[in-house]
Amino acid sequence: MTESWQALAPLLANGGYCVFALDYGGAPGDRVQATGDIPTSAAQFGAFVDRVLGATGASKVDVVGHSQGGMMPRWYIKFLGGQQTVHALVGLAPSNHGTTFNGIATLARMFPGISSSFGDLCRACEQQFVGSTFLQTLNGGGDTVPGPIYTVIETKYDTVVTPYQSAFLSGPNVTNITLQDQCALDLVDHVGIIYDAIALRDVVNALDPSHATRPPCRPVLPALGGGAALGAR
Repeated sequence: MTESWQALAPLLANGGYCVFALDYGGAPGDRVQATGDIPTSAAQFGAFVDRVLGATGASKVDVVGHSQGGMMPRWYIKFLGGQQTVHALVGLAPSNHGTTFNGIATLARMFPGISSSFGDLCRACEQQFVGSTFLQTLNGGGDTVPGPIYTVIETKYDTVVTPYQSAFLSGPNVTNITLQDQCALDLVDHVGIIYDAIALRDVVNALDPSHATRPPCRPVLPALGGGAALGAR
């Protein structure tokens, strides 16, 4: 969480939000996180939401997540009671409909044992392969549920969530944003999106649409950077 939110967390805090973040899906203190079973991570996330609500006295939270962290809270919202506690979910390059990993997932399924071995090393990775049982369950019956507001912010230069359009959601309470539709000079990739000023302005606008301002358009190169953050309302 410290590597993922060093840009957005202070930006939101300076805007008056109470900001919280968590690590999930890995051993406490381990640098490698978000590899465990995603429904289990969603339950960890739900317990964290309860602690945030208890600490702040708020009735709902806004959630901002990157990659798996932008998709995983949907399991909590859809199956674990989060429909009542989440006001808005903003996903930065989320793996909502899975990824081909630029064809690696497809190749793995062509050789018996490789996909399952990959899953043994990173259960969450295998669950994010396009067409996984997990994704079929998550997206079955519709991408969203009534109540929460969903925003997806994605770059067409994403090389982790592929094709990049698989990040997008369908539903009446959904806004999908392709960064390059706002600024063709933005070449940011999957990892760097959490430090992209254009994407971060879209996050702020999604959380506070009544005070939205036009994102800046300036050259952005691919960069290194990734997680899930909460703001209490």
